[in-house]
Amino acid sequence: MPGSDQLDPRACEDIVQRLKRIEGQARGIQRMVDEGRDCHDIMTQMVAMRAATQAVSVRMLEEFALQCLRQPEEFASPEKAVADMISMVTRMTR
Repeated sequence: MPGSDQLDPRACEDIVQRLKRIEGQARGIQRMVDEGRDCHDIMTQMVAMRAATQAVSVRMLEEFALQCLRQPEEFASPEKAVADMISMVTRMTR
């Protein structure tokens, strides 16, 4: 399976920026807990962070699929590439 170093540089930059925003969200939530903020507000932010994490997972999956099309020689077989993708989707939806 190709590594993240083989991602399109623009896609990699997008993914890293999304992860940095998620990191900021996590720090913000931690600060809210430390400050004793309302649980409803904290949960609202946690739901937003979960959605952002899901979105970056979908973005990574999209890049994996594109990599399969761009460089099929990186995979043992088309069947192996599909099996890997199904495995990723299964993990994402648990």
